[in-house]
Amino acid sequence: MKKRVLFLCTHNSCRSQMAEGIVNHDLGDRFDAFSAGTEATAVNARAIEILKEIGIDISGHRSKVLGEFDGQQFDYVITLCGDANDKCPLFFGGVQRTHIGFSDPSRLKEGTDAEIMREFRKVRDEIRVKLTEFLTKP
Repeated sequence: MKKRVLFLCTHNSCRSQMAEGIVNHDLGDRFDAFSAGTEATAVNARAIEILKEIGIDISGHRSKVLGEFDGQQFDYVITLCGDANDKCPLFFGGVQRTHIGFSDPSRLKEGTDAEIMREFRKVRDEIRVKLTEFLTKP
């Protein structure tokens, strides 16, 4: 039976969406990944674009709020930003809740498009490595 993992970030637009897509793509034989935010917005277009570069399509994803998962059981709840870590309620009884923080590439407003995309790629690659290491450790 697959383990269920929920990724949380404030707006469920970038990091948590990338994490959901990467884990479902790379580790989908062992995990069902979901994502939500303390507030819902929209999936970041650059996050969609940089995942597409590595063969992962999240264009059908939508931003979700935490309340959509009320009553559901998860093996892991992983916060990806400090704000979500602070605001994450403790109603996930008995679940392993972990914080694995990543910088927010969507906050980068200055610089060329190439520089901004480079930051998105850096965070994407960090998410892929760190979450794979965490979820596959013995």
